[in-house]
Amino acid sequence: MHIHELNPKKTIIALSLFVIVIVVGLITLSGPRLKYELTPEQTIELVAWEDGYVFPYELEDILAGTVDTVIIMDIRNTFDYSRGHIPSSENISTVGLLNEDNLKRLKKLKEDGFCVLIYGETLQHAVGPWMVYRQLGFDNVKALMGGYEYYELWKDNLGDSYADDGYLIGTADFDYYDVASNVTMQENDNEKQPIKVVRKKKSTVVEGGC
Repeated sequence: MHIHELNPKKTIIALSLFVIVIVVGLITLSGPRLKYELTPEQTIELVAWEDGYVFPYELEDILAGTVDTVIIMDIRNTFDYSRGHIPSSENISTVGLLNEDNLKRLKKLKEDGFCVLIYGETLQHAVGPWMVYRQLGFDNVKALMGGYEYYELWKDNLGDSYADDGYLIGTADFDYYDVASNVTMQENDNEKQPIKVVRKKKSTVVEGGC
């Protein structure tokens, strides 16, 4: 599927199901195994924060080894991963994102100064898990703009993707502020402004760490 053929309705359904699974899991726990460190509103605000993302052209330095403090995690299912993935990426499907071993490893990576880059088939597929990790305090986790689909289109010339805005398609399909206000049952009379992810100014070498 080409990146211009994304279906916003399917994306909304997928994200909603993911959130429902997480909430049900937390409610049925016998004790507070997971503790949110950010409110939903604080997490939503991060969506428009460019430092929460890694842009496709920045992968060039990461894959070349110029930056060695980034761990890439593919959160697609095993079948899709086996058909093709970003070099050196590990496969952890969404089913296992919150298991104890993975959370312990994320904590260790954060303590050691590593940045964890997660990606799905598209950016939207990674937004849900990315937001949950951020709420849990893993500010070293970032999402790949455009996801695997965009990487596949530009993998032979990642540096040239800086001049292309195709990876931004679909990032403003959802009113995240409205979603957050509904979850917390709080009224917000302020006029909501559309969220726009701004492309970072290209540097010679991608910034290391987080």
